[in-house]
Amino acid sequence: MPFITYLSGLLTAQMLSDDQLISGVEIHCEEKGRCPSTCHLCRRPGKEQLSPAPVLLEINRVVPLYTLIPDNDTKEAFRGALMSSYWCSGKGDVIEDWCRCDLNAFDENGLPNCSPLPQPVLRLSPSVEPSSTVVSLEWLDVQPAIGTKVSDYILQHKKVDEYTDTDLYTGESLSFADDLLSGLGTSCVAAGRSHGEVPETSLYSVIFKCLEPDGLYKFTLYAVDTRGRHSELSTITLRTACPLVDDSKAEEIADKIYNLYNGYTSGKEQQTAYNTLMEVSASMLFRVQHHYNSHYEKFGDFVWRSEDELGPRKAHLILRRLEKVSSHCSTLLRSAYIQSRTDTMPYLFCRSEEVRPAGMVWYNILKDTKVTCEEKMVSMLRNTYGESKGRLSSTVSPF
Repeated sequence: MPFITYLSGLLTAQMLSDDQLISGVEIHCEEKGRCPSTCHLCRRPGKEQLSPAPVLLEINRVVPLYTLIPDNDTKEAFRGALMSSYWCSGKGDVIEDWCRCDLNAFDENGLPNCSPLPQPVLRLSPSVEPSSTVVSLEWLDVQPAIGTKVSDYILQHKKVDEYTDTDLYTGESLSFADDLLSGLGTSCVAAGRSHGEVPETSLYSVIFKCLEPDGLYKFTLYAVDTRGRHSELSTITLRTACPLVDDSKAEEIADKIYNLYNGYTSGKEQQTAYNTLMEVSASMLFRVQHHYNSHYEKFGDFVWRSEDELGPRKAHLILRRLEKVSSHCSTLLRSAYIQSRTDTMPYLFCRSEEVRPAGMVWYNILKDTKVTCEEKMVSMLRNTYGESKGRLSSTVSPF
């Protein structure tokens, strides 16, 4: 008796029973299809109706499809076709751990392209919180087990502002293998690995240590294989944290400016006030203005007093520097209290043990490079902001 017939019988018997339905028991039956008419095993003797097709309830073992084929030649051909489809886009044959492309599987540059070069995904390192000058980026290795071999990763970075054409200016380009792992690049950028759950062999990381505070940066990454092909670009844009501010110093300067502005201001005092305000950074100037207005606004706000004491021209030169402060940082710089602190966190700085031959970058496989890593502590200065001294919080810019 087919299983669905058995269930239907149970359901009918329960519905026709004079007794009440069994509490908590519900039987629901439906047919999921029928066996094809060509299947003689599915026909019941003396019955024209086809029995329902069985429904797959669970899979307890996964095997390659080609292992179900009994004929060895057919099985091998099927296996080759599946391997070619999965690893070589169906346009080549799998030979050990690489793809031998068909004659029609070449791009406009004459390079074989049957084995796809995956796009790397650039991201912020979750274990290194960005500061005003330090940012750590990472990505997973995209080299597949079979097929294309990654030779290098190219990382471009640039600061984006209103004077920069983001399409024409690509920024500074760094080769992960030749510039960073070799140690020949700038000391402000280093290759390494951040501490995480991903196995170190599949994770690459780069730390930037000399970025400008409150700056908008664009980072672009692409992979290069051993034949010179480039992957699609992966891009992230972020803003570094606000500049460090010595709040006590800013308050001292605000008091000094008030004393210079108070009463009759001689030419010497005017020049001293002008030089003092021009020497501090834009973020410090913003904080000086905040403290001045908090304590002495009843005698005239900072802008009006500066124009009155220094004249419109000098006051304009000072006040236009406040435009360099982003809206996000200007909000934080209005906090009641600001404190500075230093965080230290471990980071693995890595260098290759071998020198790659010049001019032969494409013939080297990055994964085969022997790398030595050394753990060092990275110091990062941060501001904490709050409305009271007992409730200070660290805030970084959104990205």
